[in-house]
Amino acid sequence: MLSSLLSNVYGMVLIILIINIVYVTFSTMRMILTLKGRRYLAALVSMVEIVVYILGLGLVLDNLDQIQNLIAYAIGFGIGIIVGSIIEEKLALGYITVNVVSANPDLAFTRKLRDKGYGVTSWSSYGMEGDRLSMQILTPRKYELKLYQSIKEIDPKAFIISYEPKQIRGGFVVKQVRAGRLFKNKNKKPEENKPPQSSEPVEHKEALETDDTNQVEQVNKDKEND
Repeated sequence: MLSSLLSNVYGMVLIILIINIVYVTFSTMRMILTLKGRRYLAALVSMVEIVVYILGLGLVLDNLDQIQNLIAYAIGFGIGIIVGSIIEEKLALGYITVNVVSANPDLAFTRKLRDKGYGVTSWSSYGMEGDRLSMQILTPRKYELKLYQSIKEIDPKAFIISYEPKQIRGGFVVKQVRAGRLFKNKNKKPEENKPPQSSEPVEHKEALETDDTNQVEQVNKDKEND
């Protein structure tokens, strides 16, 4: 079947188009993975990428006299970049830092975001029109849209700037995010969030009550003896 497609003009164009879409998609993914520090995964993707690249380039070089093959190669290149970027957005690798500025510093902004599981660092600031509440929030990229929605629900006019940090170290928020604990606390019942009560205070109370009883009995005995 492959030989029949290669012998056909339209079949050749279709194969070159598909091969180049796959190649450029893998190439885009490899570059993104490399920038995000996933070097081992990027190496695996590059191995598949180079095989697909050789197949597609070989077909074009063997048929340079047919202009439609070059056009298919160029179109496949452009489509592959779009497909690769869409796949990367769906995977949502890495983290994102969001800076938020609210013109309503009296809002319980930080508490509401922390209740949803986000780590928030906040401070008071001053803008051209008065006091502001500034916040910095770290979250995995897969929760980015949820974070924007939560911010808009609290303050629809909040000013938002987001960027990807190159390196993250330290902080309890980073440990919580990497451990996958974000959004898990809000699904727990209030009883589950309460720390377990220790039995030590109860035992201590019972011991005090026993000592008081013994003292009362001893006083009564002394009165009877008198």
